[in-house]
Amino acid sequence: MAVEIKVPILPESVADATIAAWHKKPGDTVTRNENLVDIETDKVVLEVVAPADGTLEKILKDTGSVVKAEEVIGLFASGAVSQPVPPKVAVDIPATPNPTAGPAAIVMAPPHAESTVLTPSERRTLSESGGESPVVAASSASPKIQAPQASVAAPLIDVAHGRLEKRVPMTRLRAKIAERLLAAQQNAAILTTFNEINMAPVIALRNTYKEEFLQKYNVRLGFMSFFVTAAVAALKRFPAVNASIDGNDIVYHGYFDIGIAVSTERGLVVPILRDADTLTMAEIEQKIASFGKSAKEGKLTMEEITGGTFTITNGGVFGSLMATPILNPPQSGILGIHKIEERPVVENKQIVIRPMMYVALSYDHRIIDGAESVQFLVAIKELIEDPARLLLSV
Repeated sequence: MAVEIKVPILPESVADATIAAWHKKPGDTVTRNENLVDIETDKVVLEVVAPADGTLEKILKDTGSVVKAEEVIGLFASGAVSQPVPPKVAVDIPATPNPTAGPAAIVMAPPHAESTVLTPSERRTLSESGGESPVVAASSASPKIQAPQASVAAPLIDVAHGRLEKRVPMTRLRAKIAERLLAAQQNAAILTTFNEINMAPVIALRNTYKEEFLQKYNVRLGFMSFFVTAAVAALKRFPAVNASIDGNDIVYHGYFDIGIAVSTERGLVVPILRDADTLTMAEIEQKIASFGKSAKEGKLTMEEITGGTFTITNGGVFGSLMATPILNPPQSGILGIHKIEERPVVENKQIVIRPMMYVALSYDHRIIDGAESVQFLVAIKELIEDPARLLLSV
C-alpha cells in the first residue's frame, strides 16, 4: 500500500526547508524506523523515518529542493519485504520473508511533538568535513558524522594547471548565519569594549571544591557558571544591556535568558539558559553539559535555540586570546570570554605572574552608552575576581 512521504509541520518561524539528503533510492527496501531522508531547516536537521518495513517507491523532490510544510516529497510502499538470497557457499539457503508492520502516513512531527509512528527520531548535525568538532563549554569533541552526499561528492575541478577547486552550496544553517551576521552589522551600531580579569581567585575556588562538586552534582564545575552568574548580576545593574530595540521602542526584559554559543560541524548555534537568574551554579553547569551533549548528537530542539536576551561566547576553548564578538539580533549585548594565559601584571607595585583572561563586550551603541558598557564589563571583572560578591550580591 503506497503512502505519501511528507515534509513535517515546521515551526512558525521557519517558512520552508531543504531536502538535505536521501538515504535510499527508489526500489530500495527499508525497515521500520530506518531513516529515509534528511530535511534541513535554518536551525536543525530533521529525519523522516520509515513507519514500517517496506520499499521506497518514488522520490518526488530531489536533494537540494526547497519544500514547504506537509509537501509530498516521495512515495512509500509498506508491505512484506523478502530478503535477498545470500550467495551460494555449499548449499542454497532459501530466503526468509520478513514480517510486516501496518501502513501509516509518513508525516514527521515538529521538534516539540511526540509520536509513536512518526517520531522525528534523532536530529542529526550534518558534517561538511566528516571530522570532529569542538563544542563550546563541552568537555569532549563530537563524534564523526557522515556529511550529505552533496557536500562530499562534489568533484574537484582543475581550474588551471593542477590548481583544484570544489564548489559546494552553503547549508541552510550556514546561509542563515551569514544573513544574520550581515544584518547585525548593517542594522546595529556595534562597538566593543575590552577588559582583563585575574582568574586566580576563581581557579583557586574551583580547585578547592571541584571534586566535591562533581561527586554531589555529577557534573564538572567549569568557568562558564561563574560568568553566567556574574553576567546576570551585571545585567540587573545595567538593564539596557539586557534590552532590545523593536521599531522605535526599547524593550526592557524583566527576565534573563542567557544564550551559550555552541560550535557544531554545521555552524554556530546558541542554546538558551531560560531564567538564568533562578538557576544555581550546579543547574547552570548541568544544563550546559546537556546542551553540549545534544549539540554533539544533533538533538537540540527549536525551543532550546530560539530567543535569548544576552549571549556569552567562549572562544578560549579554541585558543582565542582576544576577539570582537558580533551581536545576536535582536539582542543588544554579547560577552566574549577567551583563553586563560599567565602574564606579568603589577600588584602593589610588584610585578607578579597571574592567570589572566581578556574579555570583550560588543554592544549596540544606539541604546547602550559607552559608560554603561564599560561599567558593565567592570562589574563582570569585579565579580569574577572576587567570587564572594556573587554570594553576597555586592
